[in-house]
Amino acid sequence: MDERLCVAALMNGTPYSISEDETLLTAWELVERSGQRHLPVVRQDGCCAGVLDRAELAVACAEPAVALSRRRVCDLVHGRRTVTVHPEESTPRAAAVMTEEHLDALPVTDQHGRLTGLLTAGDYVAAAAGLVRHTGPAQQAPHLCAPLPGLPPRRRERERGIPIP
Repeated sequence: MDERLCVAALMNGTPYSISEDETLLTAWELVERSGQRHLPVVRQDGCCAGVLDRAELAVACAEPAVALSRRRVCDLVHGRRTVTVHPEESTPRAAAVMTEEHLDALPVTDQHGRLTGLLTAGDYVAAAAGLVRHTGPAQQAPHLCAPLPGLPPRRRERERGIPIP
């Protein structure tokens, strides 16, 4: 892998993200429908509050649906230390942070802490294999997207070509 690559060249600049005020039920639905394994959590000001992963959500979603509709995403990320990188940082530096912190995903933020993308271990694997997975930074902040209306159809329906209303 090219040592001169910056994080912006590997990161997903348009990850689905969720507001910390949303319910766990909504977070699970977003992870299920988007096919993402990691879900960045943003505060009202657009700053990154953390990242939830699919396994963590699955454990939290073992509760009855009624309880999940009351629990908020902030309950899972509150008090958690959030490690981030900036888009212009080098990929070896970001890899070192991910290794030291035992992370599979790292939020990418601007100088004000606002989410601009997500860098995952899968992005590194794709780059090492010579595959281009992402096009870099998004034209608009990903946290501005509505969580459910813009979701792609579930993977099995999409593979069959059946649109979901």
